Formats: sequence, structure tokens, C-alpha cells
Amino acid sequence: METYLGENTKKLGFGLMRLPKKDGEIDVEQMKEMVDLFMAAGFTYFDTAFVYSGSEEAMKKALIDRYPRESFTVASKLAAWSGCKTREDAISQFVTSLERSGAGYFDYYLLHNLGVSRTKFFDDFDVWNFVKQQKAEGKIKHIGFSFHSNAEELEEILIAHPEAEFVQLQINYADWFSGDIQSKRVYEMARKYNKPVVIMEPVKGGLLADPPEAVAKILKNAAPDVSYASWAIRFAASHEGVLTVLSGMSSVEQMKDNISYMKDFRKLSPSEQDVISQAQAEIAKYPLIPCTDCKYCTKVCPMNIGIPATFSAMNMLILYNDLTRAQGREKFHVTGMGKELAENCIKCGQCEEVCPQHIEIRKYLEEAVTALHP
Repeated sequence: METYLGENTKKLGFGLMRLPKKDGEIDVEQMKEMVDLFMAAGFTYFDTAFVYSGSEEAMKKALIDRYPRESFTVASKLAAWSGCKTREDAISQFVTSLERSGAGYFDYYLLHNLGVSRTKFFDDFDVWNFVKQQKAEGKIKHIGFSFHSNAEELEEILIAHPEAEFVQLQINYADWFSGDIQSKRVYEMARKYNKPVVIMEPVKGGLLADPPEAVAKILKNAAPDVSYASWAIRFAASHEGVLTVLSGMSSVEQMKDNISYMKDFRKLSPSEQDVISQAQAEIAKYPLIPCTDCKYCTKVCPMNIGIPATFSAMNMLILYNDLTRAQGREKFHVTGMGKELAENCIKCGQCEEVCPQHIEIRKYLEEAVTALHP
């Protein structure tokens, strides 16, 4: 199939960031079943990255070794800010990704997680010229970048690098009017420069698949028989200029649910948009920690603190006011996964330097110590 950079009706992309696990390893057999369902429904976009541990290798086994290369499209990413000391270190990520995946070439190749202090690494290591060279050699079909910052910085990058053919942005109805994540503003900036948009975090790291009670009531009253996640993904996909909406599916059940409403996709109707507006008004009332479980912070934490899991427990406490459930989540996902508790934070600040959401991590960890263990 020819790689496509315009709007189409098959707007669901398989994000390979939260793959199913079995005995602590990626469950490739379940992943194969998910891939088969996805492909059978006519979807073709698979998204991975160098820093998604085990993802590229699992994709090779579940997809690339089992389907004709021209029948699907692959996106991967280069994170020049992740452990790279030289240009050669950064370039080696591209080479390694090709070897791990066995893809032969990448239909979409992204400079990973630009924004704030991370952007300079790609300029300092001349990565932009490297990927242009790889495109000229046929190893990359389309160059783009993923981005976590404000609209003004996005515009600076788009002006400086017109070779970027598309941009990947965090867009969901909870963050649409956010002053930090700026979903609406960065989307509009991409449209201003006529760049197709790949949407990430449409369900906000799973938070919108299990929304607060007041939000859930609004959505359930409007459509009793559809999932909460369907509202989030359809909201994202309903915007003009969207290439695909990535869903980080972790089970066959999630895959089936997503396919059920995205196979024959229809945009939100005006009345459904009104429902989303009501949900946004309710969410605005909750002071949630805007963590999406990307785990960039855990990669640099010298104390091995379970930061995203701690914030997940805190958000559960904020949303449901259930200390027992929140403590149970912390026990299972922090100490149960070999991570350290928030009380062990030494406040070095390395986590905040790489956080795409610009979260005041040290402050929230300090609050978690007393809130979760009063």
C-alpha cells in the first residue's frame, strides 16, 4: 500500500506502548491476535519507538514476520535526549530500530518528544539532516516529530524545520482547554501550517476510560451502551487534518472495543459535542495530576521511585475519595512492581527536566507521602 499523508476514514492507529504482559514480558501471542483483528478491520498504522522497551522486537514477531510489508505502515521514533552523548549515539537509535523491527524502512519516522530542554539535542546532534538523508535513501518515507510543550514553541519548530511533514500531538477532551498541555492551541498551530496531525494520548493514559463519577454519569446518560473510551477517541478523530488517532491498547478486549466504533467511523454529532462540553466542565472541577504514564521520569530517577503509579493512586484518591483503593493501587503498582515509595524522593529534579507534561513532580510526591499515608 502507498503511505498516505492525508485524511482517511481508517483513523485508528495501534500504539505499541502499553502492550499486554505475561509473566512480566510482552505477551506476543495475545499481541498477534490483536494485530490480526486490527488488520482484518482494515487498519494499518502501527506506532512504536526506540525507548518503548521490547516493543520493536514484539512488532517484528507479531506483525512484520507475518504480513506482507506493503500491507501496513510503521512509525518509530528517535529520542536524542535519552542517554545520547554524541551524534553517533543518536544515529545508532535509528540503526538499532531498523534491526530490531526488521521493517526495512519506516513509513513515518519521528523525532521523539520535542519541547523545552529536549529540542536542542536534535539540533546539537544535527539529527534533522540525518533523517533527511535517510529519506533520500528510501529508509524513511515521511519525517515528523512528536511534541509536548506550548503552541509558541511548536510554531518556532515548524518555521525552523519545514521538512517536517506531520506532527504528533497530545489531544484529548480533558486537556482541550488546558493551560499546560494546550491541546486546542497546539492543534490549531499545526493546522495553521497545514501539517497532518497524529494524535496521542486521546484517552489520557487511560484516565478517560474510567472517568470521574460525574463525567461517567453524563456519558452514560447520553449513550448507555458505548464505552467511555469511545467518546474520547471519537472526539480526537473528529477533528480535521487528523492522520490517525493512536490507542495504546493492552488487551484483545480493548482492541475489539476500539474497532467496534472506529471501523465505520463517524464524527461526533452536534448533540454529542454538547455532551463532551458537559464532561469537560465536570473534569475542570477536579485538580488532577496530569500524568499520562509515559514513564520518562522513571528512566532518569536515581531512586527508582514509582512516580506515575504514585500519581495514579493520588488521582484515584482525588476522583473517588477512596483511601483504601488508592493505597491498594500504590501497593500493587509501586512496591509490588519493585519501585520505591514517594517518601524516598531526594528532590534532585531530574524527573521534572524530562516530564512532557511539565508536572511539579517533587511537590506532588511530597503531597503523596501524607495523603496516601495519613
